[in-house]
Amino acid sequence: QVQLVESGGGLVQAGGSLRLSCAASGSFLSVDVMSWYRQAPGKQRELVASIATSGGITNYGASVKGRFTVSRDNPKNTVYLQMDSLKPEDTAVYYCNAVVTSGTYSSRYYTTHWGQGTQVTVSS
Repeated sequence: QVQLVESGGGLVQAGGSLRLSCAASGSFLSVDVMSWYRQAPGKQRELVASIATSGGITNYGASVKGRFTVSRDNPKNTVYLQMDSLKPEDTAVYYCNAVVTSGTYSSRYYTTHWGQGTQVTVSS
């Protein structure tokens, strides 16, 4: 069983900052790509940022590029999302996503997991 637990959401004024965290726990060989998605009321879930296992490859949604920074701590199986210069349109539920390798090194399989979501509200 793999669990993703998010923290760090809340209410902030426009122009402010928040840092989200997501920790993976359970039984697995490794946590591979980790991502943040968000979903605002009445809108589809969209990719905010993703980061490869090594941390050297990152990808950002166009609306957050230059304002948000994704990072990870592999020994802690944790991904972070530093959100700066927040705007009211960033208001959404933010979800952590992780691709996990399980099984044995000679017989491995991959599964995708989601966190429960954390609310971020940016006031104008």
